[in-house]
Amino acid sequence: MAKIFQVSARAGMTRVVEPIARGLLRAGVTPNAVTVTGTIGVLVGALGFGARGDLVAGALIVTVFALTDLLDGTMARMSGGSTRFGAFLDSSMDRIADSAVFGAVAYWLATEGDHAGVAAALICLAAGSVVSYVKARAEGLGMTSNVGIAERTERLLIVGVGGLLTGFGVPMALQIALWLLAAVSIFTVGQRMRHVYRQARQLPAPGANG
Repeated sequence: MAKIFQVSARAGMTRVVEPIARGLLRAGVTPNAVTVTGTIGVLVGALGFGARGDLVAGALIVTVFALTDLLDGTMARMSGGSTRFGAFLDSSMDRIADSAVFGAVAYWLATEGDHAGVAAALICLAAGSVVSYVKARAEGLGMTSNVGIAERTERLLIVGVGGLLTGFGVPMALQIALWLLAAVSIFTVGQRMRHVYRQARQLPAPGANG
């Protein structure tokens, strides 16, 4: 059910994003420029606002600019497909943005003396990087790893909602969101590794003769 909802939501967002993507392409804007701009926006929201405790503004800014991840992909598709460098740039900028978001959250929680919250944020940061690495490494070995309940969009959504609720005065909302995200991120790592393990068992060992 969650996967069906995710697909429907993405399809709905695509219908909204496509006219914007088409307009930017006509104006001469490249998908790579949108990728970099989106990352800069996330950095501003996370480090300029979230790290100082302005969680509502930070979460809103990060959410708006994180949506460029869908926009640049749509632009690349419309312009004939993503280039190798474009795919590399997009993945690299995603890691920078994610690090800024969870680093800013960890910093703010540390200033509040919330050591348990800092631990949760660091677990989210580390586990999120592993989630992405497992997928990239699997694809580099000729396999796939497009499974899991905590992909990048879901991770940012969970921490964003927690930040907004905390900013609006809901006690412990961010901390609960972080521990929830830590749990589902670790679970997703397990899901992806199990998925790759099943594929690897059906493939010949490296260097084996056919």
